[in-house]
Amino acid sequence: MKYALVTGGSRGIGRAVCQKLYGMGYEVLINYVSNTAAAEATLASIDGHGELLRFDVADAQAVKNAIESWQAAHPEDYIEVLVNNAGIRRDNLLIWMEADDWKAVLDTTLNGFYHVTHAVLQPMLLHKFGRIINVTSLSGIKGLPGQTNYSAAKGGLIAATKALAQEVARKKVTVNAVAPGFIHTDMVEGLDEATLKKDIPAARFGDPEEVAALVGFLASPDSSYITGEVISINGGLYT
Repeated sequence: MKYALVTGGSRGIGRAVCQKLYGMGYEVLINYVSNTAAAEATLASIDGHGELLRFDVADAQAVKNAIESWQAAHPEDYIEVLVNNAGIRRDNLLIWMEADDWKAVLDTTLNGFYHVTHAVLQPMLLHKFGRIINVTSLSGIKGLPGQTNYSAAKGGLIAATKALAQEVARKKVTVNAVAPGFIHTDMVEGLDEATLKKDIPAARFGDPEEVAALVGFLASPDSSYITGEVISINGGLYT
């Protein structure tokens, strides 16, 4: 059995990634925090070929307990693909941003990356194969007003991607990032799509399945010589 873990896998890009990896032959571990119905719907969409893992990526002990429990139940297996997709937005201009909103966004994206990646990395190195794909954002490359916290978190994740890639490449573990622009998910609810798409050369928002296709390639053996890269998927909005 081949196993992949997708954090924030219950909906949006995470759900599309779970479906893509299932199509590639993986049993998918679907991480979520609170929306059990959405997580179960994702599991149903991959014909039950996976498991639900409920934990908050920002909670170090919860991550450790969940991964250790899974590993104990699967002593002959390991998680060979990790997609760090979990993320939240708490948008505001910095002058009005509450400290809790700054901390929550960085805790989920950056500390979440550390907690989950640290928990699954050693077996990848021992087996001399692994794929770590971090879902960053246009905001982490360009920076967007009203998203200083989100831009800081995603920019930090990009830097972490590049650093970790150099640490583990000799063990045939690759670490890459995808940086979506505006994608049709819950994360863009409330945005003025009609106005925003006028600035996108492709003249539209992207779909989660398009991001998942890129993640699938980076998870595949065909990407074995690509590591430390950040690949934008934004319809030409920013290159």
